[in-house]
Amino acid sequence: MMENIQHKHVEVRGLKLHVAEIGSGPKAVVFLHGFPEIWYTWRHQMVAVADRGYRALTIDFRGYGLSEQPADPEKDTFIDLVHDIVALLDFLAINKAFLIGKDFGAFPAYMVAALHPERVSGVVTLGVPFMLPGPSAIQNHLLPEGFYMSRWQEPGRAEADFGRFDVKTVIRNIYILFSRSEIPIAAPDQEIMDLFDPATPLPPGFSEEDLDVYASLYEKSGFRYPLRVPYRTLAVDCGITDPKVSTPSLLIVGEKDYVLKFPGMEDYIRTGAVKNFVPDLEITFIEEGSHFVHEQLVEKVNQLILAFLDKHAI
Repeated sequence: MMENIQHKHVEVRGLKLHVAEIGSGPKAVVFLHGFPEIWYTWRHQMVAVADRGYRALTIDFRGYGLSEQPADPEKDTFIDLVHDIVALLDFLAINKAFLIGKDFGAFPAYMVAALHPERVSGVVTLGVPFMLPGPSAIQNHLLPEGFYMSRWQEPGRAEADFGRFDVKTVIRNIYILFSRSEIPIAAPDQEIMDLFDPATPLPPGFSEEDLDVYASLYEKSGFRYPLRVPYRTLAVDCGITDPKVSTPSLLIVGEKDYVLKFPGMEDYIRTGAVKNFVPDLEITFIEEGSHFVHEQLVEKVNQLILAFLDKHAI
């Protein structure tokens, strides 16, 4: 049950990171959130894997939610998240863990597996296949100028856009926009927040109470770090050459996830080209699944994750 999730702060590389944990035992599962998510996005999955006998852990990434902000966020890149995850495993004396990443959380999950294969039992990602940060990660130039990532990568633009609203409204807007099957793209005379229609209800599986939790955590951290990592560092080369992930992996994709419409994305997944980097990869499509499939279709996603963990747990 949710109320059994324990919370603590762990000092990792000079920063106190917020860690939520439930369950015990030698087999650990570490969940990595995306944006606009936070540790709480994994509430259903944490309980399910703990009930199956695993130790479930999730963090707020540095600069997010209840975790501390680095002194100079503008210097950080994805590799900082990778080092944090490995340092956290060291601190908690976890030799090997499953990593489960959603949205941009898929990047550090796979980067840890590529750089430290001995520490990873398996990788599960939701919505985002194996990719590395770098100039070719997302082909912004193939999308209109109002593509939300291009807008948010422009210094000061998202800050001004978000700053017109309270944090809860910003999270609500992004959550609803990202639940659709269309890529959020603004017209030239619009900002991303202008795409939102206040009459739109929250998506299934996400209540006003859930929104309150998300909002309270982002009220603490603000958006400075999230705009830096992932968005403004997505094109920064992470220094990994000739990447191979030998770890067993699972990719869960909602057919209605807007990310599938990114240029080249669906081909990369459906043709199996992604297996050039992750040879031991299972790919599962969920027909009605949105970008937030793990909150929307909880039982289905939990079953897929548990089957994968049980198959590869040693």
